[in-house]
Amino acid sequence: MPTSRKSVSAAAPEPATPFQAIRSARAFEEIAVQIRAELAAGRLKVGSRLPSERALAEQFGVSRNTLREALRSLEHAGLIRLQKGASGGAFISEGSAGAVMTGLLDLYHVGAIGPAQLTQSRIWLESVIVREACHRATPKAIELLRHNVAEAEAADAAGDFERRADRHIEFHRILARMTENPIMVVFMDALLTVLRYFIRSIGAQTNPFTIPSRHRFLKHMEEGDVQSAVAEMENHLKRLERSYLSQLPGTEHAGAVEGATPARTARRPTRRPSAS
Repeated sequence: MPTSRKSVSAAAPEPATPFQAIRSARAFEEIAVQIRAELAAGRLKVGSRLPSERALAEQFGVSRNTLREALRSLEHAGLIRLQKGASGGAFISEGSAGAVMTGLLDLYHVGAIGPAQLTQSRIWLESVIVREACHRATPKAIELLRHNVAEAEAADAAGDFERRADRHIEFHRILARMTENPIMVVFMDALLTVLRYFIRSIGAQTNPFTIPSRHRFLKHMEEGDVQSAVAEMENHLKRLERSYLSQLPGTEHAGAVEGATPARTARRPTRRPSAS
């Protein structure tokens, strides 16, 4: 079977994977389980193309509609990608962080994750990220952070609140990338996605304290003062957390949140995304 990226664009021979006929009433789930097992065993690798729909349906002993349902579930999980055309088919992909984001967002929607748990986990995760980012910081990375803050300041001065919110969000993503650990990047991005949805739902307000905190944080990072950098970020995020939670129904509105829209637009939060 093909094991290189070249197999993605070329019509390569199909792997002779010994899939078993399905007997379960929930056939699409068992199909997904078997494909995952082949991937875990190393018999299917990134870039491998699965047999054609017809061949797979015959191997599993299911209808093509059932097979497609299984393939779609694997696509949503980020394990395969479906490509159309003469050289298309179902290919084992490199995986996608989108599956983690979707999972967290679904848990938030059904109430399995509450706002307090969301903001608390963000503080914990970011403390670890900041510590590692400080240890691995390079002049180039610090300059990238400074440029981000300058862009946020310029957006604020121009009254471009959406741009400012995006820059504040990107600041945290830069820190996550500085850890050089893709797991930290994925989880931070997923948390920020859900947190931004939460802030949008409560109708956020602007604040004057994010930019000053950014400058203090960068000063500590440049000086190699890891503890002070972590403390600055934790204090900043805890202040935001109190503000976020104070805006939930049944609580008195107090404080302001990072990089969000000004109070005059809080009644229509969905028109302009808030920051985290």
